[in-house]
Amino acid sequence: MPTSQYASSFGRLQAFSLNLLSKEVMQNLLKSKDEGEMVKVLESTWYKPEIEKAASVFKQSELLEVALNRHLVYINKLALEATPFNGKSAVKAYLSKWDIYNIELILSAKSMGRPISETESFLVSSRNVPAGISAGNISHDEMKLILSQTGVDGVVNQLVKFNYGTILMQHLETYQKTGDLGPMMSALQTHYYHNLLESLKFFQGDEGTIRDLFRAEIDKKNILSLLKAKESNLEKDLVSRHLIDGGKLTKNELLDIYGAKDVIEIVGRIENRFMLVNALIQYKKSKSLIDFEIALDKFINSEYVKKLKNIALSIGTIFYFIINTEHERENIKRIAYGKRYNLSSEYLNSLLLME
Repeated sequence: MPTSQYASSFGRLQAFSLNLLSKEVMQNLLKSKDEGEMVKVLESTWYKPEIEKAASVFKQSELLEVALNRHLVYINKLALEATPFNGKSAVKAYLSKWDIYNIELILSAKSMGRPISETESFLVSSRNVPAGISAGNISHDEMKLILSQTGVDGVVNQLVKFNYGTILMQHLETYQKTGDLGPMMSALQTHYYHNLLESLKFFQGDEGTIRDLFRAEIDKKNILSLLKAKESNLEKDLVSRHLIDGGKLTKNELLDIYGAKDVIEIVGRIENRFMLVNALIQYKKSKSLIDFEIALDKFINSEYVKKLKNIALSIGTIFYFIINTEHERENIKRIAYGKRYNLSSEYLNSLLLME
């Protein structure tokens, strides 16, 4: 595939990247006393249109969440439009993560008996824009129909017309017997990453870094599953059903690691591979698994995401832009969470993913 196809994409997305929040704005968000003040800070940034549209309907934390979700829809539409034809299948495969996100949110809501009014606002979608950020198969109206189903069974049956429903149906009986959504969730994630990695096989030879990035993301999800399971003292067979295929660590390796006596020993077996030494020290004080999640995010950002910047005239341009906008969204959400629970600005700053 000719390298020049990505020259236009690089220029367009570089221009949009100028709107990413500066360190000064991020510090102003950290100094805000609550989410209301955060919204005021963001009104002077590229989040302004979504905040203004949502302000008449939503208040406080809901307003921020909805604005962030709708902004994400807008940004990823731009990224997809900037992608040359030969790269669109890979970018669409990546963006289908938001279909998965929406489905998982709906399944969780139905499993807990939460009504549609408490769920619809948080879907990564907006009116007249397909869920999945214009990359998935599920329209907003179809999502509302799925949400209107009375339980998990109804949601799965409604999704049969899409590829996701067939995958979920294979695990519906297990859910009916156990009430455990884990096998459904891991099946969706395995399907997602399999399609994504397959979509990156036929490029100009520089997609290896991107594939390694997504395999590291799978490892992160699996490691966090092991740690959560160990804290809850779950049986190995149950843990196995929650693991995702496709990472650098195989399921057998992961289950062998799970044989460790506790969280500290699990991390001890992998700390050098994922640079978790400092997180382990912090965990011994805090007893919070978020220390490992943050450390894994920072490791992946340092080892993989930043390298995409060096392969500018390629599909790496697209993924670098998309992932950096996602990091910005995640940073804002972490700050908002911290304000809600009165966490210190110093601690919140340590959680942020920055260049």
